[in-house]
Amino acid sequence: MSNDQIKQQLKDAKELLESATDPEMKQMAEEEINRLKLELLPTDPADSKNVILEIRAGAGGDEAELFAQELLRMYQRYSEKRGWRFSIVDTSRTSLGGLKSAVAEIIGSDVYKNMKYESGVHRVQRVPETEKSGRIHTSTATVAVLPEAKEVDLEINPSDLRIDTYRAGGHGGQNVNKLETAVRITYIPTNLVVTCQDERSQGKNRMKAMAILRSKLLEEKEERERREQGDARRDQIGTGDRSEKIRTYNFPQDRITDHRIKKSWSQIENILEGNLDKIISTLLKENQQKQLESMDI
Repeated sequence: MSNDQIKQQLKDAKELLESATDPEMKQMAEEEINRLKLELLPTDPADSKNVILEIRAGAGGDEAELFAQELLRMYQRYSEKRGWRFSIVDTSRTSLGGLKSAVAEIIGSDVYKNMKYESGVHRVQRVPETEKSGRIHTSTATVAVLPEAKEVDLEINPSDLRIDTYRAGGHGGQNVNKLETAVRITYIPTNLVVTCQDERSQGKNRMKAMAILRSKLLEEKEERERREQGDARRDQIGTGDRSEKIRTYNFPQDRITDHRIKKSWSQIENILEGNLDKIISTLLKENQQKQLESMDI
């Protein structure tokens, strides 16, 4: 159905709402109006794409690194529940079981649509297990969710790349592979570096590293264009801004708060087990509502 046809049906439904005297008929007209408005909302062409997920420990030392590991596990569990394929591309771990940084690839149906609002700074407030005085610490981790770019989305000049290989490392830094299967790609114009070492073959690691590089370069290109043109998403729920504090996980009060929509949920431990549906569905609905309010329909 074309937009013109939907707009005509919307006009008819509004006229029915104005003329109807029966409460049930009014309710049916209101529901039809809401349904038609949702159909007129513009779709994000990236919604159906797979994503590159990047998590980095922020302020807070060991506690931030442990929190980053919990976030990685949360998204892995969420992906499993959604039937998506979650594969870790590269990690930098600590001896305490924390995570300095990690890059993962998530493949499945509508991954970016459901994951895109996770980008930003996640803050945790809790008493660390090693803290004897019971003092609450505040730590942060940064999450970036990039729609996976294909070769047709962005052309990269091979002469702009420096590709190095090295031995893949395991926990604590020990070598777990005698062959140089790990790959490091440097994009020379901006000195952007990506690495991949989770696959057993150098060829597969190179392919994954190139996919990450394309996604990062495409994100940078689109961000420049948004700044030049004025970002239409400013009036919507934030996506993509790594410096934006989006959520706080307050363990003493068993409360997760999303600051963009000013809503909170309890049962932190359950949510960290990958039960993110209630948060993500709320974010999707809130963003739809913001879009509807900004549309003259």
